[in-house]
Amino acid sequence: MDDELVSTQTPQRRLTDPEEALALLECAVPGLTDLRRPTRAVIDWAGLEDGLGTRLPSDFKCLAEWYPTFDIGGFLLVRLPEPGEEGRILQGTRDSLSVLADAWLEPALGLLAHPAPGGLLPWGESCDSDKFMWSTTGPSPQDWVVTVATRGGAWWHYGGGAVQFLAEYCTGILEPWGLPPIDLEVLPS
Repeated sequence: MDDELVSTQTPQRRLTDPEEALALLECAVPGLTDLRRPTRAVIDWAGLEDGLGTRLPSDFKCLAEWYPTFDIGGFLLVRLPEPGEEGRILQGTRDSLSVLADAWLEPALGLLAHPAPGGLLPWGESCDSDKFMWSTTGPSPQDWVVTVATRGGAWWHYGGGAVQFLAEYCTGILEPWGLPPIDLEVLPS
């Protein structure tokens, strides 16, 4: 299939409260709560965001403060920073940006890598090499949408945050457009 921008899916209501988005994900993926930290982690967001050159969405920060990196269904890896190891996620993100710029992005579709204005910033990937990213457009990170690049070449947007995207993908509310149905087994990664 030729690379193409399919369309945008818009949630019925965009969740702006990070705790509400996290609760929706925990309901969608019941086994996730087995990985929940007993207390909220302290992550050096200032250092990580300084290294990335941008602030990050509050729903992602909330998820990372309560959960370690995890894998849903042996398919979707959600990379999250660990306290004291923020440099590792920063380096991994930089490496992913390099791969995106070299092999994935489609300038003809307006899809460029961060730090280009509106550039894509990865937050997850699948075992099939599908990419899950934020389109860094809008007045603040809370306005960013998710962009999905499937291994089949389809690109599409989801008009909500990453945590809401995960919840709606796992519950089947989201039309997966090139992604397989997902098994809800959750494993630490």
